[in-house]
Amino acid sequence: MRLLSLRRSLPPSPLLPRRTMSSSSAAAPITPAATKLGWIGTGVMGSSMCSHLLKAGYAVTVFTRTKSKAQTLLSMGAHWADSPRSLASQSDVVFSIVGFPSDVRHVLLDPSSGALAGLRPGGALVDMTTSDPSLAVEIHSAAAAAGSSAVDAPVSGGDRGARLAALSIFAGGDEAVVTRLTPLLGCLGRVYYMGGPGKGQFCKLANQVTIATTMVGLCEGLIYAHKAGLDLENYLTAISTGAAGSKSLDLYGTRILKRDFEAGFYVNHFVKDLGICLRECQSMGLSLPGLALAQQLYVSLQAHGEGDLGTQALILALERLNKVSIQPI
Repeated sequence: MRLLSLRRSLPPSPLLPRRTMSSSSAAAPITPAATKLGWIGTGVMGSSMCSHLLKAGYAVTVFTRTKSKAQTLLSMGAHWADSPRSLASQSDVVFSIVGFPSDVRHVLLDPSSGALAGLRPGGALVDMTTSDPSLAVEIHSAAAAAGSSAVDAPVSGGDRGARLAALSIFAGGDEAVVTRLTPLLGCLGRVYYMGGPGKGQFCKLANQVTIATTMVGLCEGLIYAHKAGLDLENYLTAISTGAAGSKSLDLYGTRILKRDFEAGFYVNHFVKDLGICLRECQSMGLSLPGLALAQQLYVSLQAHGEGDLGTQALILALERLNKVSIQPI
């Protein structure tokens, strides 16, 4: 893993200038004055992430399926486009963070309305959705054929990381392009270069495997401590400074005790991610039983109509299995 420093000098830009730019501006680094951005997807994560770029002074055009969900960004000065293609025609760099691989394919590769169809030669696509590594490779190849570039850059850190610009960003693609884009990505968190096209997605999927099994452990520990009659607030405080401490515990332990299941990351999207992981495991010849168990528990939440809750709602599945209910603090 290679952390890209925001302080090191940037190499010459692999991105070509907009046709309306002068030759003197072509060599300029990415700056708010020289670089126009497009942003597709304004959900729980995307809205906060895009807001940091607006606050940094970049001109941003946004598109989302429901315009009202972009109203906060529009009130901050973002412009609206009625399609990804229209958005891309006004942008040097287009970011996307949507729900599912099918959404990524539609907003980026659709031949009539997708962003790549409107992107000028030399522009860049940055997909921050957790998606199929093979699709990231396909997007990279399609962008290269069109004289542009593409990076897969999924993120970890949840809604809190998005709000605080403290995300971990796993970047795959041509290293020179990732380095070129680091001033933008650095507005959102820390950038880690993972390798060629698709490697950012592979890193994110491994991250999801770790989170899934950690969340199972967190929730099972709470169920056990509850059954043993422990004070659960005191229990979480006690273990948080020991070997059981984790980012998941810090982010979700108290939320679980407060019965706060609002989505920082949706169960529906997590099931999607874990399903991609399992398909990749099959192609790799891997057996990861912890991953398979976690995926089944999360699928059970969907079966109970709880897919729009946050991933910390896993406690509900384990409560049902054990016929217990942790009382809210």
